[in-house]
Amino acid sequence: MTARITDSHCHLDFPDFDDERAEVIARAQAAGITRMVTICTRLRNEPAVRAIAEAHDPVFYAAGTHPMSVADEPMATVDELVALAQHPKFVGIGETGLDYHYTIESADAQKESLRLHIAAARETGLPLIIHARAADKDMAQILSEEHRNGAYSCVMHCFSSSAELGQTALDLGFYLSMSGIAAFPKSKELRDIFAAAPLDRVLVETDSPYLAPPPHRGKRNEPAYTAHTAKVGAEVFDLSYEAFAAATQENFDRLFWKAAAWRAPA
Repeated sequence: MTARITDSHCHLDFPDFDDERAEVIARAQAAGITRMVTICTRLRNEPAVRAIAEAHDPVFYAAGTHPMSVADEPMATVDELVALAQHPKFVGIGETGLDYHYTIESADAQKESLRLHIAAARETGLPLIIHARAADKDMAQILSEEHRNGAYSCVMHCFSSSAELGQTALDLGFYLSMSGIAAFPKSKELRDIFAAAPLDRVLVETDSPYLAPPPHRGKRNEPAYTAHTAKVGAEVFDLSYEAFAAATQENFDRLFWKAAAWRAPA
């Protein structure tokens, strides 16, 4: 029996999957991927993302304004995010965060947006889903400041930042998510960061259609490939694949409590 595992972050609404979305989801299930969280990165696309979750039992969704889109989108409001969170398959806030690699010119707006998403996560009790790139200092500062203002839960999605930001996140009780980047041959430093993290604070994801792990690197990623990254994760923690998969399932259930509690209508 294939070990059960969850793809905690993918983008099933992207046009890369338009021609075979149902088949992609079926392949994931055949590979033991029992759940997928598909992420809406622009709130105007939320109805389409929601429809995918409604149409497929294993799929849940989250929504927010991606930091690279903040300059091009209306600023999200806390009330708007809280209202969206009432849907039974809406399980997280984001992705949000800071990206100074491509879009540093919108840094101030990104910071404002991030704080609004944090407030929504705090109000709903749903986990915040963070994208962080080339903004470690500001990210650590905002996450820490806001946590002092009131606790909230969080996952550092596709974590590939510094050990210092990783430790800040762990010290706040947050989770680090392992993507295909951690499986790349030259990512030993990143694997070492995960190896130093508590096992009960690690998730796995694809971020598909991006960042396919070996042996599919350079091709379109899809949720079924979570298994390849998880096999590397098992090696990092010196565990069997089954034991690592079980641990990440427990972690996902703890953080994404709404997905864990959901039952399909009879």
